Amino acid sequence: MAPDDAAVAALHALVLSTLDDDQAVEVVTIPLAGKTSIADHMVIASGRSTRQVASLAAKIAERAKTELGRKVRIEGLPAADWVLIDAQDVIVHIFRPEVRSFYNLEKMWAFDGPSGSTGPSRAPPKVVAEPILAGGRHDPIEAEPVDPVAEGVDPALLDDN
Repeated sequence: MAPDDAAVAALHALVLSTLDDDQAVEVVTIPLAGKTSIADHMVIASGRSTRQVASLAAKIAERAKTELGRKVRIEGLPAADWVLIDAQDVIVHIFRPEVRSFYNLEKMWAFDGPSGSTGPSRAPPKVVAEPILAGGRHDPIEAEPVDPVAEGVDPALLDDN
């Protein structure tokens, strides 16, 4: 494994372990290496509430910075219905369950085209994203928008746009 491959694998493992530790549900990972240049992995997970979605994002960002020296970008706070974490080699989407169902990124990013296909399939997808963690859907807890700084997110990690 090349040094860059090892760093990507470490980041991917950190994301998955953080989501597992903090009880994210329905976690899937979609391998993107060789299929697109945006990242090597896409991870999609659900949180049961906006507070949990924001907390998961903050924890991933903090661990990436402290353990791997990587600064990531977070978008989607304070609403926290859908938070995107751009860690360059690994893209993480954390949703509330009903928002995830609406956008259905797993279907959009299923690759089942001819060999060498470099984009999302237009045909009905094969399931290539396998669940990483066990977990069922939970009724979402409606909450007011989350103040990311009050929840412990480093203001430097937030997108100013």
